[in-house]
Amino acid sequence: MAKKDIGLDQAYGLKTPADSVRLYRDWSDSYDSGFARRMDYRLPYVVADVFLDLAGPGDAPVLDAGAGTGLVAERLDGRAVDALDISPDMLAVAAGKGLYRATLVADMTATLPIDDAAYGGVVSAGTFTHGHVGPDAFDELLRVARPGALFVLSINSEAFVKLGFGPALEVLGSRIEGLHYREVRNYGDAADPDHRADTAQIATFRKR
Repeated sequence: MAKKDIGLDQAYGLKTPADSVRLYRDWSDSYDSGFARRMDYRLPYVVADVFLDLAGPGDAPVLDAGAGTGLVAERLDGRAVDALDISPDMLAVAAGKGLYRATLVADMTATLPIDDAAYGGVVSAGTFTHGHVGPDAFDELLRVARPGALFVLSINSEAFVKLGFGPALEVLGSRIEGLHYREVRNYGDAADPDHRADTAQIATFRKR
């Protein structure tokens, strides 16, 4: 697959973790300068801004779950942030920016090689979407978060309904508090018209 041809159709059509590794291997070196710039990809910065608006001094260190090339962390300057992603190639780009305390290659749909209660905050942008990660990842993310940890997660609006994210979060019940959603645009006005109006639900809550 030619790198110039990679886009949302291919990303949304992923079926397995191995598919993700292959796609993002080919996409990693052009993701920021190609896709993110061409689509005026604003979602990572929205997630970061929401986190900074709600976070206190104790909401660190932060886990960037599905960190990709580190676009969220570009806005979290001064925070201790670790990057988690299934793609070593995307993480290599992220690491090269000098934004992260550490990077970890791991599959969010499996048990994470992270200690319990390791993080005071969890952020994620663009990972809970078509062909990527579903609500089954919530248990592990909660396990590695401390009591009181702030979560700011973007969830593609169509996937939110199709994959049952709302009911999955409600089922967490007494394990979380302060659950709130806000709908935001994923892309700016310069984006491809086919996806210019795409939105995500920003889910914010704290672990009890």
